[in-house]
Amino acid sequence: MDSLVSFSKWLSKWFTAAVILWAVFNYAFPATSSWVIPNTAYLLGLILFGMGLTLTTEDFKRIAKRPIPVILGTVAHYVIMPGLAWLLCIIFHLKGATAAGVILVGSCPSGTSSSVMAFLSGGDVALDVSIETLSTLLAPLMIPMLLSFLADQYVSVPAQNLFLSTLRIVVVPIILGVVIHSIFGKKIDAIIKIMPLISQVAILLIVGAVVSANHANIFTAATTLVIPVVMLHNLCGYVLGFGFSKLLGLEEPQQKAITFEVGMQDSSLGATLAMKYFVPQAAIPSTIFSIWHNISGSILSSWWKNHSKKSH
Repeated sequence: MDSLVSFSKWLSKWFTAAVILWAVFNYAFPATSSWVIPNTAYLLGLILFGMGLTLTTEDFKRIAKRPIPVILGTVAHYVIMPGLAWLLCIIFHLKGATAAGVILVGSCPSGTSSSVMAFLSGGDVALDVSIETLSTLLAPLMIPMLLSFLADQYVSVPAQNLFLSTLRIVVVPIILGVVIHSIFGKKIDAIIKIMPLISQVAILLIVGAVVSANHANIFTAATTLVIPVVMLHNLCGYVLGFGFSKLLGLEEPQQKAITFEVGMQDSSLGATLAMKYFVPQAAIPSTIFSIWHNISGSILSSWWKNHSKKSH
């Protein structure tokens, strides 16, 4: 068990590099992850079940005690990122499934790696986890609503099916994880310790599946434009998230938490829903986002940590 925990910590340190290398490998050898393609929803459910296992009643009490920053951070996330996605699609003249994929990843809840970045930067991890939890629980309502409003000009949006799928894939595993944690408590500490490793492997498998399904289309004229769009989407999310938190007059740790919570997306969920309800091409923005936001988040958290040290 200790060796698995140690390996998990090592993989966390090099996770961005692992994602990039695994994506390149699957691009060169697409048959490697072809078996994963029909199973991405189960992998995502496993990731979110792990999230539920780490949650306790104290996490929900914390939301109830300090609801305003959590609500404002969640509202900022669901206003800024979908709005930016829609605007970038117009500016860059994206069409069809590619545009829908950009809007889909923009409409997803906060990324699971945002709490790691908040921790590394010296941010308010409790606030970060609270926003992540609330935005994820709201995902079954927000994703179909936002896609119906912003993406129906590009693709047909199966809003009801998206709601039911997101409820089943996202909320049910989280609640199951919370219930099991409540029942068994410290008896499952050993499992909780290795859940980050299981989640990291599941994310890698999802990335591999999306690259495998799209290897012939990733570097076409239409899809290469997605790379700068995704980068701008993420970076503008950081800037606007930080500006919003600054405008609210929050302290620096809270500013960091909201910045990461706004700018980082649950791209694994975006890729899974894109593969299930649209064409594989719609999953490309989520895959690129998954790679890029880990790079940008690592750079920003490192800079912020060093900057904070120098300023104190």
